[in-house]
Amino acid sequence: AVVSTQSGHYGRGEFPNLFFYGCDLSPRAVDLVKGHLQYDPEKISCFQSDITNPDPPLTQHIPPQSVDLITLIYVLSAIAPEKMSLAIQNIKQVLKPGGVVILRDYGLYDHAMLRFKSGHKIQENFYKRQDGTRAYYFTTEEMAALFENEGFETSFNYYVEKETSNKKEGISVPRIFVQSQFRLRSQSNTS
Repeated sequence: AVVSTQSGHYGRGEFPNLFFYGCDLSPRAVDLVKGHLQYDPEKISCFQSDITNPDPPLTQHIPPQSVDLITLIYVLSAIAPEKMSLAIQNIKQVLKPGGVVILRDYGLYDHAMLRFKSGHKIQENFYKRQDGTRAYYFTTEEMAALFENEGFETSFNYYVEKETSNKKEGISVPRIFVQSQFRLRSQSNTS
């Protein structure tokens, strides 16, 4: 989800100038959002896009340098490592100087990573799940380098360690995530 606001406030209801943009690679996911009862085209624009491909650019759907906040929740991990920088360059085009990216993604040695059987590894820290989707497992250093190399400064970047329980199965597993916030440097060239 990408959030843009003209008022500088974040929230729903009490902030009439708030506008949301959302994109997904899957047209089906976009249709699900657009089909929701609360979808309001006056407040939300949802569209299909491959953020690793600059053609067409995100600026086809979102005005350049108009977005205050971008969220990437388990987004970068689904992208091939060699295309991650392209995704960051593409979202950077719509982010205002000083704008913020917040994200959560999979951390190195997460239980899900350790469960992969042989034959699922595509490359170092990058795996293919049984359903065909992919997952990359990050270190905090890798995540910071991805954004800092594209003109962002790190506000915070740390591991979240969590225990996930399945009471029905009687199991508890350790999960590791990377949670980060990056701010686009004001003097950064966003073209």
